[in-house]
Amino acid sequence: MKVAWGITGSGDKITETVEEMRKIQKTFGDQLKIEVFLSKAGAQVIKYYRLGEKLEVFPKVKEEKDSNTPFLAGRLQMGEFKFFLIAPATSNTVAKISVGIADTLISNAVLQAVKGFIPVYIMPVDYNEGTVTTIMPNGKPLKLRVRKEDAENVRKLETMEGIHPFEKTSDIINIFSEYFSPKKD
Repeated sequence: MKVAWGITGSGDKITETVEEMRKIQKTFGDQLKIEVFLSKAGAQVIKYYRLGEKLEVFPKVKEEKDSNTPFLAGRLQMGEFKFFLIAPATSNTVAKISVGIADTLISNAVLQAVKGFIPVYIMPVDYNEGTVTTIMPNGKPLKLRVRKEDAENVRKLETMEGIHPFEKTSDIINIFSEYFSPKKD
């Protein structure tokens, strides 16, 4: 079984998400192959946070060339993946998906997956209005404002058929557990 994992250009939650996905790959073993799809900005963030080597445990890691390259949307529609996970998702990606814009690899793949009845799970970094503190690549904290408009776009995702937003990296294991059983030692 395969799962497609999309990474957008958010530094917030990226380190813990990569660590969680590495644990999941190990927990579910050979029954699960996670293919990684990096948006253009996602590839930059992986580089800035020096996480490239940590992605080497996954069988395939591909970077966006355009909205349909690599060929993710079609593979989702053909049922090659059990579900599509986007974590973390920037407010830009969430806004595009919430209004149906499909001009990037990730936003196009989400809309095509939903058309093909493939579940989409999205972890927006700007989930609730207010302030958050994230960690920059140099290890220093950075306080950010989550705008009302960004949180409202998450609320729009919650009403969309086939799209399942979630808030925390700790929720990812629950998603995988719905579809897969941990490997036996």
